[in-house]
Amino acid sequence: MNVLKQRSTCPVSTSLDVLGDKWILLILRDMVFAGKSTYGQFLQSAEKMATNILADRLATLESQGLLTKAVAADKKSKFTYRLTEKGVDTIPIIVELMLWGTKHCPTIVDPGLLAELQAGKAAAVEKYQRRAREKALA
Repeated sequence: MNVLKQRSTCPVSTSLDVLGDKWILLILRDMVFAGKSTYGQFLQSAEKMATNILADRLATLESQGLLTKAVAADKKSKFTYRLTEKGVDTIPIIVELMLWGTKHCPTIVDPGLLAELQAGKAAAVEKYQRRAREKALA
């Protein structure tokens, strides 16, 4: 189990203790916006995460209660990952990071997703949270 050491009681600091690693946020992004749920799918991300990093970050997300891991229905040696309610609560944070990055950094974003977020951020957040909750129940 990955135990994170809290540096202070400041809410920003304690949030960063859990979410401050770029790989954590990219896994969450892939789960929410790309529908990824297996180790193999996460490995296919454009950022080319190393297998040891991926395994460690998935274990961290699980130990921190942001996702659950279950044996896949189609193959007993494969696991699927689903967001918990705590994980679903990160969706607005990820949306804000996407919007900030689109505004201030040279990025490429799915134009459909960007238009959806800009047209109604609250509605888009609600949609992705609902989808994540539905997947968790599946």
